[in-house]
Amino acid sequence: MKISTQKINKKLEEVLDPELNISIVDLGLVYDVIVDKSKVKVLMTLTTIGCPLISLIEDEVKSKLKELGLNEKDITVDLTFDPPWSMEKMSEKAKALLGIS
Repeated sequence: MKISTQKINKKLEEVLDPELNISIVDLGLVYDVIVDKSKVKVLMTLTTIGCPLISLIEDEVKSKLKELGLNEKDITVDLTFDPPWSMEKMSEKAKALLGIS
């Protein structure tokens, strides 16, 4: 089964950061989505190194992508801090929700 990157990104918009209650996509935490046949790799970061919420976010990413018919074994979430996250990566929507101009 071939799933488009667009559909995956749409599902990732439903994954909320547990502390900020804002989409990980709007926060700029998703760096890349790679689709290879039925396998999906999500390259993402966190707002801070050592964030204890990575397992919650990773579980939610996998849960949302399974709604597209993917098997959990075909979903990989890779964490990187290169480049480091910064507020400039946030969407205008996220900045508005946080009161940042």
